[in-house]
Amino acid sequence: MNIFVENVIYKYITIMNKFLRITFLSVFFLSCSSDLDFEQVNDLKLEPIAVANLAAFDIKANQFVVGGVEQSLVGDVMDFDVFSDVDFSKNLSRVDLFFEFNNTINRAYNVNFYLLDDNNSKLYTIPFFVPANSGSPIVISKTEIFENTKLDILIKTKKVAFVITMLPGTPLTDASVGNLKMRSSATIYFLGQ
Repeated sequence: MNIFVENVIYKYITIMNKFLRITFLSVFFLSCSSDLDFEQVNDLKLEPIAVANLAAFDIKANQFVVGGVEQSLVGDVMDFDVFSDVDFSKNLSRVDLFFEFNNTINRAYNVNFYLLDDNNSKLYTIPFFVPANSGSPIVISKTEIFENTKLDILIKTKKVAFVITMLPGTPLTDASVGNLKMRSSATIYFLGQ
């Protein structure tokens, strides 16, 4: 090829490279903007949220055996007067109760979480089925949402109870291993101000 043609091609490629670089870089220096509307702050609605631990238990397999006899039913009642303050309760919009069960025992369980009034009457039941462990831990989780009329039930709650029923299976003894664990929390949503 002719030296003149090679120089022309080289200069053309050099100019095109510079042009492409400039074009490419100029894209990064372009920006978009819009008019700011400071009146939008008047429409701002803050809705506070709080998260708190609710309850937890850790029951060893051998705790289901008393005096060498398997106990298939375990329960506990606790005071739960959280929503008795009227100012607190009237500002609630929603409450989410989260439960997580971890079972390393080779037995299945039905667990009922009861919301009770002052007279221990059931207002609401949250049922759980926790399968038996068959080699790897069983983790079950569930979120129960309380809003509108269901929230009113939670506000009336004065006590809570857990009732654990062990389902039929291989008998447990004082030497049985594993645990049935539960943890729970409440996420509380308040009305915006």
